[in-house]
Parts: sequence; C-alpha cells; structure tokens
Amino acid sequence: MTDHYEDTEDQKARVLKNSAVLAFIAKFWLRRPWLLTGTVTFVIAAIAFDLATPWASGRLVDAVTHGQSNAASAWRAWAIFVGVYFAFSMIRNLSMRFWIPLASSNMKEMTDEGFQRVQSFSADWHADMFAGATVRRLSRAMWGYDNVSDAALVFLGPAIIVLIGLCAMMAARWPMVGAFSTVLVTLYIVSNIVTTNLYARPANLRSVALDSRIGGALADSISSNPTVKSFGAEAREEARVAGVTDLWRLAANKTWNRFTDIWLFHSILLVVLQAGLTGLLLRLWAKGQATPGDVAFVITAFMLMTGYLRNIGDNIRMTQKGLDDTEDVARYAIMAPQVLDAPNAKPFRPEVGEIVFDRVVFRYKSAATPLYDHFTLRIAPGERVALVGPTGAGKSTFVKLIQRLYDVDAGQILVDGQDIATVSQGSLRRAIAVVPQDPALFHRTLSENIAYARPGATQDEVELAAKRARAHDFIGKLPQGYRTLVGERGVKLSGGERQRVAIARAFLADAPILVLDEATSSLDVETERQVQAAMEELMVGRTTIVIAHRLSTIRGADRILVFEDGRIVEEGKHADLVKKGGAYARLHAVTEGWV
Repeated sequence: MTDHYEDTEDQKARVLKNSAVLAFIAKFWLRRPWLLTGTVTFVIAAIAFDLATPWASGRLVDAVTHGQSNAASAWRAWAIFVGVYFAFSMIRNLSMRFWIPLASSNMKEMTDEGFQRVQSFSADWHADMFAGATVRRLSRAMWGYDNVSDAALVFLGPAIIVLIGLCAMMAARWPMVGAFSTVLVTLYIVSNIVTTNLYARPANLRSVALDSRIGGALADSISSNPTVKSFGAEAREEARVAGVTDLWRLAANKTWNRFTDIWLFHSILLVVLQAGLTGLLLRLWAKGQATPGDVAFVITAFMLMTGYLRNIGDNIRMTQKGLDDTEDVARYAIMAPQVLDAPNAKPFRPEVGEIVFDRVVFRYKSAATPLYDHFTLRIAPGERVALVGPTGAGKSTFVKLIQRLYDVDAGQILVDGQDIATVSQGSLRRAIAVVPQDPALFHRTLSENIAYARPGATQDEVELAAKRARAHDFIGKLPQGYRTLVGERGVKLSGGERQRVAIARAFLADAPILVLDEATSSLDVETERQVQAAMEELMVGRTTIVIAHRLSTIRGADRILVFEDGRIVEEGKHADLVKKGGAYARLHAVTEGWV
C-alpha cells in the first residue's frame, strides 16, 4: 500500500511548495468577492481604531498629569480612550459576520470537490490507497483551509498592518525608537517564517503523513473486524495500531519540540524589544524630550505589538500546519484522473448489448508484459457467455475493461457500435448491471441499497425486485423490514442475504448488459435453485457475461470461453468442450467448484 509512510526522495518530490498550496486556497477566497471585500473592509477599519489606542492612552495620561484642575479634559480623553476600543471591538465583530459564511461555504466546497476528485481517480488508484487515509486527508484539508484563512486574512494581515503603523508613528516622532522597533519587528517576522519553513516544516510533514497512516490503519482493522475476531487477533491488531501511533508520537514530539524552540527564540526577541523601547523612552524623558504620556504611548504600543507579534508567531505556525494539512487535496486538484472522459464525450446510448473487442492490447502498470495482446472477440446481442479459467487468466479484467475501469493501450472496445473511450464513463456503467461475488452494501436501509441501481424507483418497484431476487421473504422477517440499516459493507446480513440484495439491484437496474461474477456462490442449494430460476428470467433479452467458478452456473451458457494468460484457448458449449477433452475438460475433471 502506498499509504505507508516512507521518507523517500520520491515522496519529497511530491511535496507542493507553500505558494502552490496558498494559491489553491486563495482560489476559494475569490469565489465570493462580496463577502471577501466586506471582511477586508471592516478588518481595515478595525485596524485604524486599534492603531489609535496608544495615542488615546497617551492623551489620557497627559491629561491626568495636569492635575485635578484639568478633570474635564481628562474625562474627555477617557471617553475617547474607551470609545476607540469599543469601536475596534464592534467593527472587528462585524467583519466576522462576513467571514463566517465565506469560510463555511468554502470549507464545504473544498471537501465536496476533493471527494469528487478522488471519485474520478481510477480503480487502480483506489486499490493502492487506504480508504481511511484518503478520508483523513479530505477531512483534514477542510480544517487546514480554516487555519490558513483565519491566519492569513483575519490575523496575519491585520497584525502586519498594525505593526507597520506603530513603527511609522514612532519613527515620525522619535526616529531612533522607530528604527529600533522596525528592525526588531522585521527580524521577528522574517525569522519566524524562515525557521518555521526550514526547521519545523520537514518534521511537521512527517507527522502529518503518519496521521494519515493512523487513519488507514484504524480503518483497515475496524472494517475487517469479523476477520480479526475469527482469528482471535485483537491483541495483534492492537499491537499493529500501537506501532503506527508510536511512530506518530515520536514524530509529533519532534515537531512540537521544534515549534517550542522557535517560540523560545522569539520570546527572547520580545524581551529585547520591551527593554529597548522602554529604555529609549526613559532616556528621552530624562532629557526632557518626552512626556509621561509619551512613555504611556510607548508602553501601550509595546503591549499592542507584543500581542500582535505573539499572534504572528502562532499564526505563522498555524498557517504552515494548515498548508501541510491542505497539501494532499491541493495535489489531488492538479492530478489528472487516470481514466478521463474524452473532450465532448457523449452519453452512451444503450441498445441491444453487442460487445466487440477489436485487437485490444492491455497491460497492468505493475506487469512487464501485456495481459491482452491484440485480443479480438465479439459477443452477440442477447448472448449468454461464460468466462472460465484459472485465477489471473484475464476473466475479471475482461469485465473491468468493458466498464472502462481501465483504458486499453491499443485497439478499441465497442458496445452497441460505440467506442467506449468516446462516451462518458457514468452513462456507460449505468448500462451494465454487475452482481459481484462479494457484494459490498452501504450502511443505509435495504430500500436504499436496492434502489441504488435506480434512485427514482418507487417502493413497489424495490419490493418487486426483491421478490424476483428471492430477498423479499427474509427482509419481511426483519423488525424494520425494508427500513433496516445493514451496517458498514452490509455486515449485519449473511453472505447469501447480501448476494440477494445485489441481485435485486440488478433486477431494478434493467440494464441491457448483465455481469454475474458467480452471483449464487453464497447461497444454499435450495435458495440457489430459486435465484437461478429468477436469473434465467432476468437474462432473457440481455447480453449476459458470467464469470464462472461453479460449473452448475454455466451449463446452459450459449458459449463458454476458456481463458489462459489473457487468451481464449477454447470456446463452445459445455457438452462439446467436455467431449473435446482439452483445457475445459481438464478443469471439469479436477472439480466442479474450482476458482
């Protein structure tokens, strides 16, 4: 599985630059310009009042130092001081009224579009990934966006404007004080960015990757809980997950310690800023070049600067973490799906179900040689064809290629005379009903699971499909009937019950092409007979492909194709092939239940 964390050059090469991830996030900000404009406008207005706070405090102190005779001026200065902070608080709060709908809408869309993108990736891509890790990446990106957006627009931007304004105000009155504060503030911000990116980020990327791996490991064990219990392997799985979480613990300790190191360095810079500013103003006061109000101005300015500088440090680190959390989804956005619809792909037009493989060449990415090499075959409309042969012979690949889960390397596949590479994938797959050997159901009601083949179906149509699949009786015995939730992947049902629900789906889909991957393998003998009879009815007028593992399901096939290494080595009816004494006859002689 590629989701296992590996500190390799290949993985490092996949890391996007911060600027690329930030550009990805910024595209979401620009989707709602009025909300963004409202946020920025009120934030800037709030900054103006924040910058006025040191000035207001200085006026108040100067008014008080003139004694009780100046009480009226002191009260006016007090009212201005309080009013400035009140205006700042109210306007800042108003800015959040624009920011909240902007953030929530963008977080929703980032998750929706990330999921849409992941769904567009090939079956091969999903087979290589832990589902739990992919889920973790998608959900983490949403909060990564929130961290970056809050830091960049709500905190960092205003903080930098306030700091520049305070430095300019001091420089205008005391050039040396302004120069000192400008140098310290610049050093604080630049060193924060550099140390966070170069010193903390590599460790943070490792802990983020291991966070995804925890999600994958947990999902892998939890989804396979019946297997874990059947082997009494709970302790083994607990140890395996503990091994992954321990790797994360070590990585997280390293990450957090590095952030703490950065915090210590910048705390020392703040002490230097405090000592320098107050010391310089005391020196000016001692020379008679500064009033008590000026000292109050600088002390208030320092307190304001300290709050913003600490905020900047925290938000730079929060921004970096948010960028790292969002990186996977940003990379998904620029990854091309492995199987793409052609430009201007048209909907597939289902007709009679003819299937033609025309000199098809296909090789799996991990294979050195093609599985299919100039493979040619025609299946007539309404024909019932069985595919038999050993594991790896190419039977399942045949069906996957018809569904266009993979693209062929050469040649073409035609369904009803249409090249499947030129039609939209979704419309093609809706014309092919598949009943797999081990059907996976959604953790939804039985009605929803059956109607998944045709969401607009009425309850009567759902129940009719269940009756034809011989599922209605067992559903009727459940306490909530068709409203029963089946559990993740259908774990609350037996194998035979899941199979019958999948067959009911196929009845409801009413597609011209039907694929049965040993669809009765999990049924008892009596139910198998009943379902086989129902399936005989279902197959009438439909092109049917049966991937056969039990000979009882293919004796009545119009044609049996014997696969070996991606080639058809024999074809014909059951009796003829047995009489021929070739590959099929040997398989028949070995067992009537081969794989």
